[in-house]
Amino acid sequence: MNICARRVRKWQFLQIFASCFILSVMLLWGLQDTTVVGHIKSIPYRYLINNYKFINDSLSINKSKIYMMPRYKYLINHKEKCQAQDVFLLLFVKSSPESRDRRDAIRQTWGNEKYIFSQYEANIKIMFALGVQKDPVNRQKLQAKLKWEDQQYNDLIQQDFLDTFHNLTLKLVFQFEWANTYCSHAKFIMSADDDIFIHTPNLISYLQSLEKTDVKDLWIGKVHRGSAPRRDRNSKYYVPYEIYQWLSYPDYTSGAAYLISGDVAAKVFEASQTLNTSFYIDDVFMGLCANKIGIVPQHHLFFSGEGKTPYHPCIYSRMMTSHGHVKDLYYLWKEATSHNVKATSTGFWGGIYCRLVNIMLLCRPHYVDTYSCFAAWS
Repeated sequence: MNICARRVRKWQFLQIFASCFILSVMLLWGLQDTTVVGHIKSIPYRYLINNYKFINDSLSINKSKIYMMPRYKYLINHKEKCQAQDVFLLLFVKSSPESRDRRDAIRQTWGNEKYIFSQYEANIKIMFALGVQKDPVNRQKLQAKLKWEDQQYNDLIQQDFLDTFHNLTLKLVFQFEWANTYCSHAKFIMSADDDIFIHTPNLISYLQSLEKTDVKDLWIGKVHRGSAPRRDRNSKYYVPYEIYQWLSYPDYTSGAAYLISGDVAAKVFEASQTLNTSFYIDDVFMGLCANKIGIVPQHHLFFSGEGKTPYHPCIYSRMMTSHGHVKDLYYLWKEATSHNVKATSTGFWGGIYCRLVNIMLLCRPHYVDTYSCFAAWS
């Protein structure tokens, strides 16, 4: 009799637990969408309904209307940039017309093509991708400055769409169109913001190791899995249901910096021509294109998200990218490429020291959108 009573109580407990769980889910579903609520909602959707073909179908353009999509003409172009050369890395930097100081800093630090070739024997091409100034009053004067800048450096490409946040998807398509048309033989292609720091020596060394394996269908960066659309109208990343009605996005990498193998560029560009580019979150749009062609993003522990990585030689020894650098780019380049970095991190005791330092810097109780705690143990 006692055993039966225990079973009844256990069954009642399970019933109560299940009822509370269902009620809490229903309550949550009725709440106004916030970042946290939206993410919680997206988890079962992402992992239980892991088929995004219906999403691609909903965003696809009718074949009869594909040729009616707007085409943007080139205002500045360099068709010859990759001709008659074996290009190891084609690196696009998303820049705005007025950000001359950022472009100059990149040219003199991690994007110095001649320095990288002389030190690492890697032929890289840096291209700054631009739209046009949104302010019509200043546009003509700024355009003259851009042409003068390009005469000096021959590294700008520009189309005649407005250079705004809501046109970032157009800039993404622009980059892949250019790569597919003028530099299709590049072994690797990278896209980055103009406030990014790229540890070029570490990156080149990493890519050279990948080259030996003849890697294909490669897409690497900081991967976002099961991310939910922002439904808060005050958010910069707000996406209304009319544009995207689903509860989560396909997996994608942070738009701050990501890397693909050369064969992926043509496939992504082809996919982009069949999807609605009015979806303006460019890194998610890249995820939609990649999902359509069956390319899966791979997470790299040393590609940062939106946050800066800590300043320390033990971090620099493995660093690939760090986001949010404008004023400190020269300082970081000098420090990250110093001979002291190798001296600090190599050897038995150097390895132990850096492991402890990285744990203290990366394994923090509060969330920081940079390298994860896993990176400290890798």
